[in-house]
Amino acid sequence: MDESAIYPTADIASEYLERENKDKQVLAILLEKFMNQKDQILVQKTEMGGTEAYVGSVTLEWFAGRVRFASALPLLQQKYNSQTDNIEIDAESIDEIQQRPLDWSRQLPLAQYLAGRKNHKFPPVLVVINQPWVDNPKAAEWDSQGTAIKPTTVFTPLDQEGKVGLLNISEENVTIYALDGQHRLMGVQGLMELLKTGKLQRYKKDKSPDDTFITVDDLIEQYHVQPAHLQSLPKEKIGIEFICAVEKGETREQARRRVRSIFVHVNLMAAPLTKGQLAQLNEDDGFSIVARKIAVTHPLLEQRETRKPRVNWNSATVAAKSTVLTTLQALKDMSERYLGQKFPHWKPLDKGLIPMRPEDEELEKGIQEFHKLFDYLASLPSYKILEDEDTPALRRFSFEKDGGEGNMLLRPVGQVALAQALGILIFRKGFKLEDIFKKLRKFDQQGGFSGMEFPQSIWYGVLYDPNKKRVQVAGRDLAAKLLIYILGGIQDQMERAELRKALADARRVENKTISFDGKFVEPKQVGLPSIL
Repeated sequence: MDESAIYPTADIASEYLERENKDKQVLAILLEKFMNQKDQILVQKTEMGGTEAYVGSVTLEWFAGRVRFASALPLLQQKYNSQTDNIEIDAESIDEIQQRPLDWSRQLPLAQYLAGRKNHKFPPVLVVINQPWVDNPKAAEWDSQGTAIKPTTVFTPLDQEGKVGLLNISEENVTIYALDGQHRLMGVQGLMELLKTGKLQRYKKDKSPDDTFITVDDLIEQYHVQPAHLQSLPKEKIGIEFICAVEKGETREQARRRVRSIFVHVNLMAAPLTKGQLAQLNEDDGFSIVARKIAVTHPLLEQRETRKPRVNWNSATVAAKSTVLTTLQALKDMSERYLGQKFPHWKPLDKGLIPMRPEDEELEKGIQEFHKLFDYLASLPSYKILEDEDTPALRRFSFEKDGGEGNMLLRPVGQVALAQALGILIFRKGFKLEDIFKKLRKFDQQGGFSGMEFPQSIWYGVLYDPNKKRVQVAGRDLAAKLLIYILGGIQDQMERAELRKALADARRVENKTISFDGKFVEPKQVGLPSIL
């Protein structure tokens, strides 16, 4: 008996699979044909909030060459500055502005990120498709009422529902402007210039040259990238979403308002990360990695059910009533200023560049060093008392509600200054942690870190602003130098003289200098504090 009569389902299944494979082959051939067309791009049509859009992808090379900055839209040409690619703002143009000024100092770091970071990724960009007739009131595409009879996008559907198809991007009659993603465009254009010429100029924010360059050789040397990898970058693809400059049935003014509104909404929804959030997420910066590790593992900082959290993970500041001891951002700054003396290569050679993640073995050494520092910090009386006393009472100034100690060790700026001083003493001047902390424990017991708001404190005028009656971050570096001095780390007479003058300047209140006993004196009469 014929087996197909016994097992008819097997034949049906086989035929179905064969037909499905053939359909896939046909689809693949058709897609290849359509996708290879220079003037069209395969997209998916979407609609949200009444605005139709077309989502696809393009090569970085195409993106850099075909897309322009939104500031160059013909609508804004009257006040457009071709040198900076920005709009000159005045009484006439202020109502037309559709984007924030471009910050050209970001171009080189963004290009370097794409070229030097293996796992780089840019989010999709939002662009506007424009056509020449938009800016010609007499064009046939406008009816007698000034309403568009067709959109600026030409979409050819390939399916019955009209959801997938080809979008016309012909260079002859279409111009494209980045509505969201202008700095990404700037970075990609910089990358293309770097690969083409071998170097990229660094600019200031306003696009004035900074007289420094990054070269392909710099990238190869610092980031160990291969030339073949660099040459493959132009063919990488980025997501792109197209919208109409003018939709059918719109007047030019209605179109302008719609496009402008979309731009504003896109930017309002994209809330920037705080410094603390960046420190949480950064997997390349060794100092951030070390700070996160210590924040969750060291007994002084770790989360425990028996006490309130001691680390603010998001904000860079500590509120007066907050019960935290420090912030993740402060821990990152402490890590950088302490370990940066031992591992200077963790910082990029050029300030604008992105750091390379240290090797795991070296990261572990950094974590051990920073953990050891916090072991010693935890031995200070001001921190030991935290087991019984709440942080606000130690942090508050005496004149604030409920009073307090005004202790600099409960302020992030004071913590960073101390770490900065210790890093220099330990790793550059050869001091030992044990010897330093014997002095610091005694200094702390005698109230040396407390009472910042009183003239008797060496932090008065340095970390405490007597005029505004608040902490001043600007005094951090001077505070670090004072710590180095009182711990015996400054022997040079010239350095001491400069420190004495800086301290006298800091203690000036309303053109009068305040001595350590609270009297108005000549600046020369303000000496340096005693060495511990």
